[in-house]
Amino acid sequence: MLRYQWEDTVSFWNSKKGEDRERVGTSSRQKQKFMHMAGLRSFACEVSFGQKVGRLQHFDITHRKKDGSPMTSEAREIMEKLKEKKAEYEAIASTDSSVNYEDIDNRIINEVLGPERYGQVRFQGSSVTPTQYFGSSSQQYMPSGSSAQAEVQRKYEELQQQLIADAAVREAAAAAREAEAAAMVAEQSRMYDELQLQLQHMMKMFQQSQKPSS
Repeated sequence: MLRYQWEDTVSFWNSKKGEDRERVGTSSRQKQKFMHMAGLRSFACEVSFGQKVGRLQHFDITHRKKDGSPMTSEAREIMEKLKEKKAEYEAIASTDSSVNYEDIDNRIINEVLGPERYGQVRFQGSSVTPTQYFGSSSQQYMPSGSSAQAEVQRKYEELQQQLIADAAVREAAAAAREAEAAAMVAEQSRMYDELQLQLQHMMKMFQQSQKPSS
């Protein structure tokens, strides 16, 4: 990074737009109840011993530290609730043949973590929609009534914040490009002036060399 680019960056950080962008990022991080360790891997592609894992198992795998302990106290509490619900449903399924064993994980997650967000399915990546994953039964896992309205409002506010942050980034990038272009023009002008001086000096030396000696 060139000196003027660093100065522009520091100036942006100290500007109101830079502070607004920092507040948006801080607010978004604070809203995260628990972190996961999946990194850039798709949730749907997480495998164990060559096979895809269930949603509850996936949560357990991706929310533990390297030493095996839960990432946060919130994650530990959720793991315990999921485990308790799992035991309850398995006990019911062992005596009630009407219980869909394959759907137990979905019901448990819905009860413990609440309805799925619109257009998303927990632990399945951003490209999987509720309709694709749940099929015709997707509505029972989605928010309804006032919850749906609150979810739409939340998504709208998140989008507004993201638009503000994106606009700030674009303006900062444009300012950096303008500063870089101005620096290039100034450098070219300096080189041109220097070349002109060199040419003038050479012409003067040439003219002096052409004068007859006395």
